Amino acid sequence: MNKNTGQSGVFPLFKGVPLRRILVALFVLQIFLAVGLTAYLSIRNGQMAVNEVASELRYEVANRVEQNLQAYLSTPRQVLRGNQNIIDIGLLKMENLATWESYLIKQLEIFPDAVVLTASNEQQEHLGVEKLNDRQYLLRKADKSTGSDLYTYKIDSLGQRTQLPEVIKNYDARSRPSYQAAVTAKKFSFSPIFTSITEPTLLISASQPIYDSQGELLGVNSTLTHVSQIGDLLQNIKVGKSGQVFIIERSGLLVASSTTEEPFRLQNGKPIRLAASQSGNAFTQASAKYLETKFSNFDQIQSLQQLDFSFDGKRQFLEIRPLQSEPNINWLIVVAVPEADFMGQIDRNTQTTIFLCLGALGLATLLGIIAARWITQPIIYFSMATKDLANFTNSEDSMAIQGIKEVEVLGESFNEMMQQLRKIFTAQITKNEELELQVKQRTQELQQEIQKNINSEQKLVQHNQALAELANHSAISKGKLETAFKIITEKAANALEVEQVSVWLFNSDRTKLQCISLYERSNQKHSVGLERDRADYPIYFKSLTSARIIAVTDTRTDLRIQELWDEQLEPKNIVSLINTSIWVGGEVVGTVLYEQIDIPRIWELSEQNFVSSIAEFVALTLEVCDRKSAESALREAKEAAEVANRAKKTFLGNMSHELRTPLSSILEIAEALQNEVYGTLTEEQRQFLNTLESSGKNLLELINQILELTDIESSKIQLQLAATSIPGLCDSSLSFVKNLALQKNIQLSVQIPEELEPIEVDERRIRQVFINLLSNAVKFTHDGGKVWIEVQPTSTNEYIFFSVVDTGIGMLSDDLFQLFQPFVQVENASTRRSAGTGLGLVMVQKIVELHGGTVHAESQLGKGSRFTVKLPWKKVREEEVIINY
Repeated sequence: MNKNTGQSGVFPLFKGVPLRRILVALFVLQIFLAVGLTAYLSIRNGQMAVNEVASELRYEVANRVEQNLQAYLSTPRQVLRGNQNIIDIGLLKMENLATWESYLIKQLEIFPDAVVLTASNEQQEHLGVEKLNDRQYLLRKADKSTGSDLYTYKIDSLGQRTQLPEVIKNYDARSRPSYQAAVTAKKFSFSPIFTSITEPTLLISASQPIYDSQGELLGVNSTLTHVSQIGDLLQNIKVGKSGQVFIIERSGLLVASSTTEEPFRLQNGKPIRLAASQSGNAFTQASAKYLETKFSNFDQIQSLQQLDFSFDGKRQFLEIRPLQSEPNINWLIVVAVPEADFMGQIDRNTQTTIFLCLGALGLATLLGIIAARWITQPIIYFSMATKDLANFTNSEDSMAIQGIKEVEVLGESFNEMMQQLRKIFTAQITKNEELELQVKQRTQELQQEIQKNINSEQKLVQHNQALAELANHSAISKGKLETAFKIITEKAANALEVEQVSVWLFNSDRTKLQCISLYERSNQKHSVGLERDRADYPIYFKSLTSARIIAVTDTRTDLRIQELWDEQLEPKNIVSLINTSIWVGGEVVGTVLYEQIDIPRIWELSEQNFVSSIAEFVALTLEVCDRKSAESALREAKEAAEVANRAKKTFLGNMSHELRTPLSSILEIAEALQNEVYGTLTEEQRQFLNTLESSGKNLLELINQILELTDIESSKIQLQLAATSIPGLCDSSLSFVKNLALQKNIQLSVQIPEELEPIEVDERRIRQVFINLLSNAVKFTHDGGKVWIEVQPTSTNEYIFFSVVDTGIGMLSDDLFQLFQPFVQVENASTRRSAGTGLGLVMVQKIVELHGGTVHAESQLGKGSRFTVKLPWKKVREEEVIINY
């Protein structure tokens, strides 16, 4: 089809002018007007948009920081609240921190954000656990066994403990900020930020005081966190391109920053808190100084504040928000963003400009239509041709257009386009048919996947319901093995829909597996008594102990259970099985076996997780049973000890009457004979009587010390506490050994600071302690030696130390542990010549402990000994305890 179109003389003024010039002139004029108007509006609206975006960004960032901090600070509360519940039900005791070690390690595995978990009590005992990585922990411990010194140990994944050289002398956790914060608040509270005594860093603690039923303080449970972790939290929050977030205290000290800067500087190896206005980051420093200028006192900031200031000639946006979500947490969150970071808003304004330009182009098109009406007929023709092409009508025809040069070129291009479109249309039809087939196939696959997911969800619900029922069953919590195993095997078989579930345990020498419980689902029958010897199935036994789960889809081909095929599996038509090992105390004690008959089965991941949970329930039942047995044995031992204690008291009471009365008579008769009441004595008789009297007095002293020690141990002694002069106590004690010292020409002295306040003690008992120590010192010091008393209070005046020092024979350090054992004397050439009962130092230790103190011995062979008594002196005032952790 050939059609020619001419040009009517609608606009004679444009005759002879090229179409390109006319259209370009009109379009340029209209676009210039549109762009000029749009630019003006864009500049005006751009500034408004920047202000709005800056306000929204600051607000959203501050919200995220506040939410993250609240979540971060709530973790210690959850940890300590859980510990309080454990203590309330009696599983943990503040009086026995040795049981806390494994529990705190488990807590660190559950709550990785807690860097250090600690427990301290009023007996000056302290236990702290710090997580180094997934396999290693640090244990810090201070109690009577360490002499109140803080020892540090490294614990590996096997629980092996290695002592580190780091030792802190006379460590008292009660003076630490973490302890004091909880005692002062009398409830859960955060401490002020403080420095660590073990490394150059800043810490913050969350503490919970623990009270008994009478309201008496037992101790404090705390979590300690590095302040640098708060900085890590802020670094994960992006604030524009170069914005910052930092947190300051009301005092202006820096808590954390989203930069890599630490909130402290080291001075002589110790961290010193850094004010935000002294920050090494110029932007942080400038923001802090502006806030100090704006607010003379940061306590004035009680609500959100949005501000702006100039830095380096550029505008900066600030938002300050108070954070008071936790006790003792009174911080300010500061978000600082440069205005330059919001240039992205300008891009959005550019989009607005483009839309306005499109509108201008629309106006230009309208004017262009007026200018191009003289080519209307060719355009209409092109439209008709396009419709024919869309309907494949006359698709083989081409058109020829004459007249305007540009239109002729357009006609040629249109003809070429038509040829290309014919090919495209044909290919598209074929492609659509292929796509329809693919969509149909994919729809079928999706339907199959949806059905599979529905089935998996139903199985998961069934598994969870079975586990929940087991968790609430009393037989498991009470350790009733037979009933618990029946319930476990039955629930597992029904939840997994397998034929047989059985529990097997190793015998005592681990040479065989014994079936403790077997459940057959088809006939709902329980049975026991089957056995499998290790010698008959070595590969199977090795697989059990080397893998937690053995999942077998086809029992005919799996090498791990081939030994069972002929005798155990094929006769019962067991085609698939899954084994899970039972772990108790770090070793495999048995297995739970699931057997599928007739139809092979692929064990899904959810099913493997379920059988692992079942194995844990079996292990839990065994552990509960073992614990019940141990508790029963402990009760029996306690009853036997009480019977023995009553027998001892009866014996000592009888001995007091039966031995002391005749012994006193013997001594009176010996004294009468010595006084020659019954006649003159020979020298030999006098020597015998002297020996008799000396032996009798020693025996009477031994009986009296035994009885007094028994009274102390049975708490029959009531201390008569009264204010006692320390110099008077020392002088009166020295006077008792003065004659003995003169006989050996031993110099006695006392070293006491001036103007010491009195001490609340039972003066007679404490004097007895000093006399025993001084008597031993004089007894084991050579003629011409020295014995003296040293008195020295602690820096906090909470305790005072009394040391009895001599220049005597001394002893080996390996013998020191025997000193405070009843009826034991350290033997050497000198001690064998000195008589003694071996109860003097035992009495010393018991009397000092009744006063709440301790006794410590130091000695060097041939150079002398030092016995130090530590007694409570004054109650520490809170303002005197400023010791950082």
